[in-house]
Amino acid sequence: MLLKLAFYLCSKQSMITWDDFEKVEIRTGTIVKAEDFAEARKPAFKLTIDFGELGIRKSSAQLTTLYTKEQLTGMQVVAVVNFPPKQIGPFISECLVLGAVADNGEVTLLLTERKVMNGLKIA
Repeated sequence: MLLKLAFYLCSKQSMITWDDFEKVEIRTGTIVKAEDFAEARKPAFKLTIDFGELGIRKSSAQLTTLYTKEQLTGMQVVAVVNFPPKQIGPFISECLVLGAVADNGEVTLLLTERKVMNGLKIA
């Protein structure tokens, strides 16, 4: 019974409403440039991403263990585009590229199954 109560309380704390989800703008974009982010505390790249009609946005991403700059350039990714800009050292991140994070911290990017227009909304 105590285990069921703990599960219930935990699941209630992590629940969001449909309205909460609808506020998150997740869009497709193509990485047009990937650069080393030497000033970052943890190894990372500075990404420049084309979101079509939404324009070009920049992001910092800790992807150096699984990807090279060359692999990232031209890759279509999904990202949250309606966070406020975030200062990361000397860099301003304008979106959050999404990925699956393993226990060891490795990030595997979430990608579209096939090429689509940049800026499409993920639903």
